[in-house]
Amino acid sequence: MLTGRRLPDDALTFVQRCIRERKVYWTYHVNMRLAGRHISRDAIFGAVDSYQVVESYPDDKYFPSYLVLATPTGAAFHVLFAVDVEADNVRVITAYHPNPNDWEPDMRTRRSKT
Repeated sequence: MLTGRRLPDDALTFVQRCIRERKVYWTYHVNMRLAGRHISRDAIFGAVDSYQVVESYPDDKYFPSYLVLATPTGAAFHVLFAVDVEADNVRVITAYHPNPNDWEPDMRTRRSKT
């Protein structure tokens, strides 16, 4: 782990709390992509109770990040959240509908590339 980084004690709880409290920053990348991917900010906020951490990236470039599966009514989607524990917020890096060719039916397990 990189020095000076704080990981949340419970990543899922931290992300969900920040989303519920609207302690969220939206990156330029996600702002450019959401409409074309048919995922709204409201969908990300509204699916908070369904979140499941799929993958963890504690050494990501700027902040530790977590790939989260959201399963609202309708199509499931993934959201990549970077967490800033010290500033008590999350950043939405990207969101997308997972490709079934790349993921097992549970949308939590990557398919092997063999």
